[in-house]
Amino acid sequence: MEKKFTGKVFLIAGSEPLGSAGVQADIKAITKLGGWAAAALTCIVDEDTSHIKSITPLSPSLIASQAESFLGSVGADCIKTGVLPSVEIIEAVAEVLAHHKGVPTLVDPVVVNFAGEQLVSDAAIDAYKQLLFPLSTLITPNRREAEVLLGHAISDVESDLRELSRWGCSVLIKSVEQGKYLVDYLYEVATDTVTPFPKKRLVLTDRNGTGDTLASAIATHLALGCDLQTALSRAEAYMHFFLANPRYVISVGEHGK
Repeated sequence: MEKKFTGKVFLIAGSEPLGSAGVQADIKAITKLGGWAAAALTCIVDEDTSHIKSITPLSPSLIASQAESFLGSVGADCIKTGVLPSVEIIEAVAEVLAHHKGVPTLVDPVVVNFAGEQLVSDAAIDAYKQLLFPLSTLITPNRREAEVLLGHAISDVESDLRELSRWGCSVLIKSVEQGKYLVDYLYEVATDTVTPFPKKRLVLTDRNGTGDTLASAIATHLALGCDLQTALSRAEAYMHFFLANPRYVISVGEHGK
C-alpha cells in the first residue's frame, strides 16, 4: 500500500526566547507551509539579540520519552533535529531514530555559530558522525559546520559533499560563497548527483534562525511526500520569500538602541 503523507513533522530541538530560531522558528515555517508541527524539547536557550547567555539541557530520558510519546502514538512523516547539546542527548536521540527507521529524518548539525565558534564538544561532533548521520536521510550543515565536520576548509565542493555522505546520508551544504552569490549544494546519495541552488547575497540585519527555517521547510515538503530535490527547491523558494519580506525587527529594538 502506498504511504499516505499528511505533513506531520516531529521536531527534536531547543527552545529560545526570541521566537526567531529553534523550535519557535521551526513551528512557524512548518505551519506556514501547510504541515503539522510537534516537538520534543532538548534544551532551553537563554539569549538576547547580542549573545547566548546560557543553554540548559533537559535530561536525555525525558527527551526520548517526549519523542516516543508522539512518535509511538501519532507517528510522523518526517523527523527533524536541531540543537543537541551533549553526547548523552545525541545517544538518546539516536535510539529514538533507530526505533523509527522508516521515517525520513533530517539532521541539522548545530555545532558552530555564525561566527564559526564551536558550540558543542569534540565528543558530541563524533557522536553526530557515528550515531546520527547513519540514521539520517539528509544532513544540512552550513559552510562553517561542514568544515568542522570535514576537519578542513571546503576546497572541492563535490568531493567534500561525497566525503560527508560516507555515512549513507544525502548532504546539503548551505551558503558556500561563490562570487556575488551564496550557493546551497545538494548531494543526493542515491543518484550520486550534485545540484546547486544559487541565491543572491542579501544584507541582513538578523540572520538568527535562517538555518532552522530552511531545514524545517525542507522537512515539511518531505513530510508532504515530495522527493528530496523537489522538497529543497520548494524550501529555497520559501526562503526567498521569507528573507525578501519584512519578518520582525528584533536585532535593534527599543531597548537595544
